[in-house]
Amino acid sequence: MKIRGERECTECGTRWSYYETGSIDCPACGSLHSVGIDDRTEHTDRPVSFDLTSIRNAIDDVPTDELADRVRDHCHEFVRQRGFVSGGELRDLTDTYLAAAELHHVADIIARESSFALDEREELYFLSLLRDADTGTRPPADEVPPPLRAARGLAYANAISAYRRDLRTWLDERDPDLTSPERAALETLGEHVTRVRMLDGDIDPPVADRLVEVTRDLADGLRGTGNDDAISRARKQLAELE
Repeated sequence: MKIRGERECTECGTRWSYYETGSIDCPACGSLHSVGIDDRTEHTDRPVSFDLTSIRNAIDDVPTDELADRVRDHCHEFVRQRGFVSGGELRDLTDTYLAAAELHHVADIIARESSFALDEREELYFLSLLRDADTGTRPPADEVPPPLRAARGLAYANAISAYRRDLRTWLDERDPDLTSPERAALETLGEHVTRVRMLDGDIDPPVADRLVEVTRDLADGLRGTGNDDAISRARKQLAELE
């Protein structure tokens, strides 16, 4: 949505950025009465912290399925609130977001399916995600246990879908009439994501990682970061995935 992110309190005159705080309350006096002092700008992101410390501290005190239930809710809230356009600027698809999305889906399987009995490798994978997800560390593709590979595939597909939606919104705002190989590549990426979701994420983890790489390359190319090969690299990888 478009908002005026730079705010001025009509009660005390304090100015602040909604883009940074995510709050309409005046940080000085708490008043809800403010006016925007800038132009309306596309904004989909909310500043929200992602800290799993309190859940990790409960590892020895609660059963794994209850731990997974807490993890699932925490990760869902983080993923739900994060967007990729902040004050008109396109943000990255970060490793932290991807790790949170995957941990959400892995925890959902463990918490929801009573018939899902974890073996040692699967439990260690869940715990490794819980240990590192809030630092943006993701396990490599070759460490994903086969019963959990669909969780990674679906998590990444959903993350890319959300990112692609914001990227298109950002692109339409900047150049709504643009027709280019970049837009064609975005459409092709969307087709791959749809296919993965129809398979409930059941794809090889390296393929999921490559779709993330394509998404990041497209974003870099469209932002004009100076990486002239990004779009060409993305299109090549998409063609290889056909």
